[in-house]
Amino acid sequence: MAGLADSGSNPDVDLLYDINGLAKAAPTWFDHVMEFVGEFGLLFALLGLLVWCWWGVRRRGGEDAAPAVAGLVWAPLAAGVAVLVNVPIRGFVERRRPFLDHEGLEVLVDGKNDYSFVSDHATLCMALAVGLFLVNRRLGIVGLVLGLLGGFIRVYMGVHYPTDVVGGLALGTAVALLLSPVAMALLTPLMRAIERSPRVGWLVTARGRHHVEAGRVAPGARNGAPGGPEARDLAA
Repeated sequence: MAGLADSGSNPDVDLLYDINGLAKAAPTWFDHVMEFVGEFGLLFALLGLLVWCWWGVRRRGGEDAAPAVAGLVWAPLAAGVAVLVNVPIRGFVERRRPFLDHEGLEVLVDGKNDYSFVSDHATLCMALAVGLFLVNRRLGIVGLVLGLLGGFIRVYMGVHYPTDVVGGLALGTAVALLLSPVAMALLTPLMRAIERSPRVGWLVTARGRHHVEAGRVAPGARNGAPGGPEARDLAA
């Protein structure tokens, strides 16, 4: 399995040289930008989209808040699970980094001496993006585009074959989708319990406290005392 791409006539290798050749033609400052984006920037952007989505969900509140927050919690958990699944895959395939077997590549980042298949970055990005997509289609599409861009940049940087990236995208997608029903069955009741908490309910909905107060009966309300209607108005 280690020789998945050991020939220059392999389309995987040809595409590697074509994409990585763009790095050779680009100015140095642009390669530095691509290096940062490929290593950290896209992951930060995807996490930012998750936080943005969470902020919108908690502000709207409602019955769908807890399931939506559960889905947003699942996204980074799915990414972590996918990376753990990748550990035995890498050990089984044992594919060396492309720059170790092919000369003339423009390698933008040093220290990548572990196995290449499948790409951890592509796996992480796609698991986050798919998890986000399951909660919010509009932001999820943006996340999916960022995930695909991240895979392209890994090849551009000279640290992965195209099929490393394809494998990572597939792995991240599979974990996020296939384990989602189980994860949601476990996380949704937890998020509902947090939503009912007067201390941490704001993590799920900004209106959680109002919901709790609305369910209470103010002293004297049952007897028609003046305090009853006023309390209900404040709760509303």
